[in-house]
Amino acid sequence: MCGIVGYIGPRDAVPILLNGLRRLEYRGYDSAGIAVYTGPGEIQIRRNVGKLQGLVEAVEREPISGSPGIGHTRWATHGEPTVYNAHPHRSQSGRIVVVHNGIVENFLELKAELVAEGFTFRSETDTEVIVHLIERYLEGENLSLFEATRRALRHLKGSNAVVVMAAPEPDKLVTARLGNAGGITIGYGQGEMFIASDLPALLDHTREVAFLEPGQMAVVTRDGARLYTLDGEPVDFQVTTVPWDPVAAEKGEYRHFMLKEIHEQVRGLTDTIAGRVDVEQGRVRFLHLDISPQQARGIRKIFITACGTAYHAGLVGKTLLERLARIPVEVMVASEFRYADPLIGPDDVVLAISQSGETADTLAAMEEGRRKGATLWAIVNVIGSQAMRMADGYISMQVGPEISVASTKAYTAPLVDLYMLGLLLGELRGTLSAEQRRRLVDDLMHLPELVSEVLRREDDYAAVARQYVPIRNIFYLGRGIHMATAYEGALKLKEISYIHAEGYPAGEMKHGPIALLEPDFPVLALVPQDPWYEKMLSQVEQAKSRGAPVIALATDGDERVAELADHVLYIPPTPWLLAPVTAVVPLQIFAYVIATERGLDVDQPRNLAKSVTVE
Repeated sequence: MCGIVGYIGPRDAVPILLNGLRRLEYRGYDSAGIAVYTGPGEIQIRRNVGKLQGLVEAVEREPISGSPGIGHTRWATHGEPTVYNAHPHRSQSGRIVVVHNGIVENFLELKAELVAEGFTFRSETDTEVIVHLIERYLEGENLSLFEATRRALRHLKGSNAVVVMAAPEPDKLVTARLGNAGGITIGYGQGEMFIASDLPALLDHTREVAFLEPGQMAVVTRDGARLYTLDGEPVDFQVTTVPWDPVAAEKGEYRHFMLKEIHEQVRGLTDTIAGRVDVEQGRVRFLHLDISPQQARGIRKIFITACGTAYHAGLVGKTLLERLARIPVEVMVASEFRYADPLIGPDDVVLAISQSGETADTLAAMEEGRRKGATLWAIVNVIGSQAMRMADGYISMQVGPEISVASTKAYTAPLVDLYMLGLLLGELRGTLSAEQRRRLVDDLMHLPELVSEVLRREDDYAAVARQYVPIRNIFYLGRGIHMATAYEGALKLKEISYIHAEGYPAGEMKHGPIALLEPDFPVLALVPQDPWYEKMLSQVEQAKSRGAPVIALATDGDERVAELADHVLYIPPTPWLLAPVTAVVPLQIFAYVIATERGLDVDQPRNLAKSVTVE
């Protein structure tokens, strides 16, 4: 996952950049690079594929020094992990360099436009369109670096974070944040300034920081920073003093890790997709899951096993894999797996999902699968964990450390991993045409921006949640792919607010649980525009007729739901196979707000641990 560092000041930037990149190694990456203004009018770049030590050795072989400078660790999105695809990227004149986190969703159109104007591309990355656009305005229209960058960024679609350095203006760095795909933190020193995508890269140098909000950009000089909107209007901002405690400091401007991790989901999804999708071919490849068409066609059944939130992700995965790859899937709670004596054989796959990769029940289920001769796959977040080591192949979530006990970004990331796995198996098994894959991949590439749009509505969701702080019981109802969303929403609320919340298949309510409904027993119904929409409208009407308050999660513009429900949590239109990602984020916020309003410890709820390493 991409990391950014920048420095401007009297010191040599090189050791500061390399140390900052080392602090960001936990994010994961496949290449790294730095660019330094070595003056006068000259910028030199060093890049390397692989671990950061390779870049360090490259700099030792060909030393550079100077200031300012920018650095980057890259997890490939567009283009393979190669030196020429590594950041920083240079403009055609060589006088401008850029580092970038995120995905430029419209890069193919921008690239075609720039090629027609005579620009030459040296890489396969989407990042290169940014630096050429900036050069178009800086060199072609003789604008300032700030104005050229501002004009260039207005062409981009998607969530992106950038830092720009130019030889004609070596007294400044320009940085910007578009959407939620990447954070930008500005650090204040004495006569020197720092930029980073995450606080750990700054803590060796300063505790005084400011955070760029989405839609803001900054001009950073040795003496400070000036913030602006993308329209060029000045922005008032606050410099915050963070404590030395690195764990607490990593929360940045957020009150709790859970809230921070909810907001990190855009970047987490971007990084989860990164380097695995060929947009033009509609293909998915996983670096550590090597499977041939013959092996894919030979799979009899997939057994997904997991606990808690990961189990709910597995329930969504069942629908995804069966629809896309046409493979029968059974989902089993890991704590019951080995005791059920499942009918597993050599033609089956046991797919374990675990954030930590150390959950005792999940590891035991994997061992049972191995004992019965199955192929073992894992979707895990922690690199080097036991589940990763046990598996024959694995998919890493790429969301970075998740500290809050209540999992958020480690729920949405495996949903995307399972979607991509369905695309891969669908191609290998011949169940998806090339055109179908391209359409499904196109849907996926827009998902981070859809989640970004959901997060922009946080205040709306919070306002609804505050009206339900006193509740003691609640039903979460869903059908089809959103039964799992109902389970997960209920789990989040009970985990951190200690309210009795029950996720239930909506169609089963009339077989008993509907007897519980009354005016102080609300229902949260998942009613997005999907194949189960009409059925869910009926469930809302049934709940209302029993006097229960109804909160509906619905698609933008749905007036039918608005007429029935007491409150509506709206989400943007989302392809239904990916809707569990956008639908769960309002439920995370709903639970978080109720818990904080009740004065509870959101990050460390009672009786719970982040990783359950005992049975």
